[in-house]
Amino acid sequence: MRVLFVHNFYGSEAPSGENVVFEAEKNLLEQQGHTVEVFTRESDEIRAQAFWGSVKGAAAVPWNPFSALALRKRVEDFQPDVVHVHNTFPMISPSVFHTIGRRAARVLTLHNYRLLCPAAIPMRDNKVCTDCIQRRSVLPALQHGCYRGSRLATIPLAANVALHRMLATWRCQVEAFVALSEFQKDLMVQGGLPAEKLHVKPNFYAGNPCVVPYEKRTPYVVFVGRLGQEKGVHTLIDAWRFWGDAAPELRVVGDGPLREELQHRAQGLSVRFLGQIPAEDAQAQIANASLLVLPSECFEGFPMVIREAFAFGTPVAVSRIGPLPSIVDDGVSGVVFEPANSVSLLSSVQSVMSNPAELAEMSRSAREAFDSLYNEHANYEMLMDIYQKAISVSQGV
Repeated sequence: MRVLFVHNFYGSEAPSGENVVFEAEKNLLEQQGHTVEVFTRESDEIRAQAFWGSVKGAAAVPWNPFSALALRKRVEDFQPDVVHVHNTFPMISPSVFHTIGRRAARVLTLHNYRLLCPAAIPMRDNKVCTDCIQRRSVLPALQHGCYRGSRLATIPLAANVALHRMLATWRCQVEAFVALSEFQKDLMVQGGLPAEKLHVKPNFYAGNPCVVPYEKRTPYVVFVGRLGQEKGVHTLIDAWRFWGDAAPELRVVGDGPLREELQHRAQGLSVRFLGQIPAEDAQAQIANASLLVLPSECFEGFPMVIREAFAFGTPVAVSRIGPLPSIVDDGVSGVVFEPANSVSLLSSVQSVMSNPAELAEMSRSAREAFDSLYNEHANYEMLMDIYQKAISVSQGV
């Protein structure tokens, strides 16, 4: 099969799971003998131009005729069976789906909710908000300035959603969507995406790592992710404060706008901030931990860190929000607690950390979930099935 991968890389200063998935799926197809080419842009191109870069980027969000023409030429030259798009924001734009037309089957991975939610993450004032999705309108986002807290900055994102809803881009110009969970699929269908074109395929971990036996692990808990309000790290640190001197070490891997505030909040506690470290080092922290905690307070897609934890046989504690409780089987591959509730988080984590035998059993279950659902082979089979369905739709079969 000939596959053209399309992706707009986010800024280099902000590591993105979407970038990782793009590279992993491209490498997977190449390893399986498919012919793969890429069409990419980098957000660093506009960031380097400061103000004028921001203006050009905003103008390109709803419709970029230059990217559309360039991609059309690439499609005509390469003649792919499938064009698989991962991210068009901000420089490629959904205009590419129109210019591809019936030249190839068009597949789009839904890494977030940007097709229907201008903020991409359905959250406002630090709380889940699905108004734009369920009302099928961008007026709430414009009213509240949901993108970066600015009405002006929200305009191009809202225009993007409204324009492509009006043009029926998602109903008529894409043959298959890849949702990362059943939860995400259901919510996007509520927002107007065609249910028959939505297929669920979670993210995967490339490779087959060895699992560190539990008796050889250091008894610490780890968080890996962006230090933003939506990730709930403040709730996690509050739980450690309630726990007191008996708390195990909590290692916080990652960076973000709240790092300084969180470090101040954690003073005097058994909390260590490791910052943004290389991927291999972050994976080593996960592989040797007793437990990984993901206290998200927003709707995630499919957090990359969960598939890494499962690959290394590390149980996961997650908040009961969005798709997370359907990924982590409560009491089997980890534990589930109430979102934005430090007392619930503390109770769940304390209970499991006090029972090494239970943690060891959860470790085995987490690895079994990886072996059956989140490894390369399982994911390749799912991806090929989606491609074949997309090709059938494109050919009118």
